[in-house]
Amino acid sequence: METGIDMPEKIRDAFGCANPDVRTYSPLALAYMGDAVYDLIIRTIVVEQGNRAANLLHRGAVRYVNAGAQASVIEALGDCLTKEEEAVYRRGRNAKSHTAAKNASIEDYRKATGLEALIGYLYLSDRTDRILELMRTGLSRTGLLRQE
Repeated sequence: METGIDMPEKIRDAFGCANPDVRTYSPLALAYMGDAVYDLIIRTIVVEQGNRAANLLHRGAVRYVNAGAQASVIEALGDCLTKEEEAVYRRGRNAKSHTAAKNASIEDYRKATGLEALIGYLYLSDRTDRILELMRTGLSRTGLLRQE
């Protein structure tokens, strides 16, 4: 069994992508990537809970993938973040987005954007283990993660 898969690195190698310094990415670019990674993690959790119809899988994911839930996760992680991670989160939270929050307060939407920026940053830095550690802690502390 292969461990320590560096998906971003493998993608860069396979497609000949440049590897610029992730610290130079805009916070909204990081959030864009982090949104996809967060969604992939949640979809994996939901699918692994049981093979069901797609509409039931979607309903299962919705409780995790919304600004309110993401805001709760980042709030639960307050004491777990390094100084570097806190700085990335703040950059994402304070970024001026041109999209409006759907069914969420502006505060929750900004916190969710900060969490997504942090996840995107860690992903592009090939730190998947850290993402999973933070996600597991945050989801557990909020009660969103069912311990089966």
